[in-house]
Amino acid sequence: MTIAKNKSNIDGKQFLQDAFAMEQKLLQVKLKFSTQSVTHPGTMGNVNESYFRDVLHKYLPKRYAVDNGVIIDSTGATSDQIDVIIYDNQYTPTLLDQEDHRFVPAEAVYAVFEVKPTINKTHLEYAGSKAESVRRLDRTSISIVHAGGEYPPKPLFTIVAGIIACDIEWTNGFGAQAFRENYDSLKNEKRLDCGLAVSGSYFDSYNGSLEVGTSDQALAYFLFRLLQQLQSLGTVPAVDWNSYGSVLKGKKPTSLLPSEEIL
Repeated sequence: MTIAKNKSNIDGKQFLQDAFAMEQKLLQVKLKFSTQSVTHPGTMGNVNESYFRDVLHKYLPKRYAVDNGVIIDSTGATSDQIDVIIYDNQYTPTLLDQEDHRFVPAEAVYAVFEVKPTINKTHLEYAGSKAESVRRLDRTSISIVHAGGEYPPKPLFTIVAGIIACDIEWTNGFGAQAFRENYDSLKNEKRLDCGLAVSGSYFDSYNGSLEVGTSDQALAYFLFRLLQQLQSLGTVPAVDWNSYGSVLKGKKPTSLLPSEEIL
């Protein structure tokens, strides 16, 4: 019998806590390794973003795609570059892909995250601005035909936005008064729904009030809470592709010669 099996038999709850605590420690080691070994800040940021995206790929069902990119709407307006985008890729293709660059249609987006080395006032505000650049985009929604008739257009949900980092600047973590004051200053489309410091702190406001905590299993708790929130959103709206196509129509001629005048 393995050590893990024995622990599972004796105390299943403790087994889960220990296993998820170890996964959090492994991610911390990876992030610390990049901090200590990558000399270019931009490259280090890219490496850390990829670690977080890998974790999301691992825990989210296959219906959710996870990438970085820019979000675009049917008018051609675009968001800022987004570190982590959770989106539908089953019914909604990405557009104009070039190497690692892609445009994700706004209708396909479930959630966006900013990845930073630490969470502080400046980075909270920056993540809020990134969220605003996404939420202000137009999203279409059309009816869906099915065998028994037609489903009406799906109401648009608010796109989830958050921040993920290796650590948090405030000594008392997300329980610090300074964090609460800075968090509360993010209004309307800049509002952040959740956050994670892999050092062991999390927050979210999915239930309407701010929940914060510290734990050796903060990563797992953050992921399961996020998964529950994504489930509550259901599916993304059906895209009105005619709206995207309408901006690509050729310019109509101002006049046509009578057929007899055409040489």
